[in-house]
Amino acid sequence: MRLLLYSHFFAPSVGGVETIVASLAAGLAELRTAAGAAEFELTLATQTPAGDFDDTSLPFRVARQPGAMELRRLIRSSDVVHVAGPAILPLALALLGSKPVVVEHHGFQTICPNGQLLIEPSGSPCPGHFMAGRHRECWRCNSRQGWLRSRKLWLLTFVRRLLCRYAAANVTPTKWLGSLLELPRVEPIAHGLVALPPRVRVPTPASPVFVFLGRLVTTKGVRLLVDAATLLAKKQRSFGLVIIGDGPERASLEQFVRGSVLASQVRFTGRLRGADLEAALATASAVVVPSLGGEVFGLVVAENMQRGLPVVASDLGAFVEVLGDCGVTFRTGDAGALAEALDVLLNDPQRAQSLGEGAARRAGQLYSLSAMINAHGALYRRIARR
Repeated sequence: MRLLLYSHFFAPSVGGVETIVASLAAGLAELRTAAGAAEFELTLATQTPAGDFDDTSLPFRVARQPGAMELRRLIRSSDVVHVAGPAILPLALALLGSKPVVVEHHGFQTICPNGQLLIEPSGSPCPGHFMAGRHRECWRCNSRQGWLRSRKLWLLTFVRRLLCRYAAANVTPTKWLGSLLELPRVEPIAHGLVALPPRVRVPTPASPVFVFLGRLVTTKGVRLLVDAATLLAKKQRSFGLVIIGDGPERASLEQFVRGSVLASQVRFTGRLRGADLEAALATASAVVVPSLGGEVFGLVVAENMQRGLPVVASDLGAFVEVLGDCGVTFRTGDAGALAEALDVLLNDPQRAQSLGEGAARRAGQLYSLSAMINAHGALYRRIARR
């Protein structure tokens, strides 16, 4: 089967979409028929330039920055088209060419003009203004980008919804997201996790260590975590906080911490990878994911469940579904509630250990890479037959 996988973003760009797309494409390229032949002749099309990345190291062909005519040719020569995110041009070309198309939703672009389900500039969760028909609220939300840009984002949301209604399948990583989209032919397929190296074992630190891992941007809730840690520090609780990652808010966060009661308890590492990341996480008592919104699955949540670490996360629908009863959630955006959740783990190390063990089992059962790849393969076969 000739499969075209379109992802606007791909390596060397780094992010959750890029990670999932790369894992899926590599896994599909390895699937074999009973006769031993490759089941999928896979081409990945992306608008991301290669830079220093070596495409020949991949087990599939990569078409970089195809124009409209080249994209049309790639679609016409495919049996099934998979679009990572509701990108309008490849979706429209596939439907016009009568090609079965699968849309995998990695965000909220079909129900929210800014794609994040967040109210800007405050970064607070949106109650769903677009789907409720409160369109003036959508215009106001994106008004900082200018009147014309705000209206354009709003109109394109209608276009994406219309195109996705004609897709052969709308894949979502959580059932929660599928319920929000209100689109036909929704197929929930959970993201699969790449196997991690065995966890490094180190002596237990004198004080519990909480870790944040992610981009330092408003939507990830890092300042909320710092505020919660401040409340704990004022209660004379002993703990450390390690903030792993980089982003536009790092400088202001570091400046705030230096002038606060947290000065001796917080460490900023910058972005870490590979062995350095695993070594930093080896001292963690729990991982905190205080996102304010914009999450449809939560790779950071699932990956640290896989590591056997207890996770404390905001009660966004995606996080609640991924964690099940193997983590701690708190009211989104509430620093006091987060401080209370962390205090519970400080008071009960045995519970923290039990949560970590349960999280590792749940991640292994529900978020395996092979399950994600096989589910997609079965979907493509069913669609091609139909």
